[in-house]
Amino acid sequence: MRMPRLRLRVIIPLLGLCLFYFLGIGQPAIAATNPAELTQRDIQTIAELREKAFATSRAGQYDAAEDYWTQLLEFLPEEAAIWSNRGIVRVSQNELAGAIDDYTHAIELAPEAVDAYLNRGAAYEVSRDWDAAIADYNHALALDPNEAGAYNNRGNAEAGQGNWDAAIADYRKATTLANEFALARVNYALALYQVGETTEAVRSLRAIVRKYPNFADARAALTAALWTTGKQGEAESHWVAVSGLDTRYRDLHWVRSVRRWPPAVADALEQFLTLEG
Repeated sequence: MRMPRLRLRVIIPLLGLCLFYFLGIGQPAIAATNPAELTQRDIQTIAELREKAFATSRAGQYDAAEDYWTQLLEFLPEEAAIWSNRGIVRVSQNELAGAIDDYTHAIELAPEAVDAYLNRGAAYEVSRDWDAAIADYNHALALDPNEAGAYNNRGNAEAGQGNWDAAIADYRKATTLANEFALARVNYALALYQVGETTEAVRSLRAIVRKYPNFADARAALTAALWTTGKQGEAESHWVAVSGLDTRYRDLHWVRSVRRWPPAVADALEQFLTLEG
């Protein structure tokens, strides 16, 4: 049966570029187990564990969250969403093999559910297994051709392969399907800068910053792009905002390896930081 499409979208800090999806676990999940096997106390325990699992996941308390999801699996071992959600918190702790196993189990239980393919694909991205990631995103798109997250994430994997034309096409498709998808819009602009489309990249980043002034990633990218095009004053003004929003952009290793900016943009930011410092 197709999994519910309602879900909380979560960007795991470890990945930067990739989207993960926490799946809702409401009362219908209990129906996945024989109701005769559940006492009223069991049902109450499941409800309490569910609340704690989501709360600790959202709060970044991943050790505790993994424990709560594991306890839920003891009650509901056939519920694909729980396996997928435990996979998410495992990725956040860099337990990649365990996370991929969890997503694979979720897929076996619900092979028509898009989200587990998206989540496993993102885990493969962390492992730099670009081909496996793209295969999962292709499968997700075969199930739902309008899934903007799959296009964005497939673009990330293609960028990892250095296939910038394919990445640009996928980022563009993601933004067409979801105009408010700010991360995909930034990824599109970054990829444009990588292939030398500097003017269009700057125009796109300026539009994103106007709409989302507190989006540090867009402002940091705009800083780098403006600096290399001779607009030092404007670049410095954007950097002041970035410094107040997210200090990670001073860490070039994080920018290159975790956020995974394209090399040309990361090099531009390095030039700015060197001179700014």
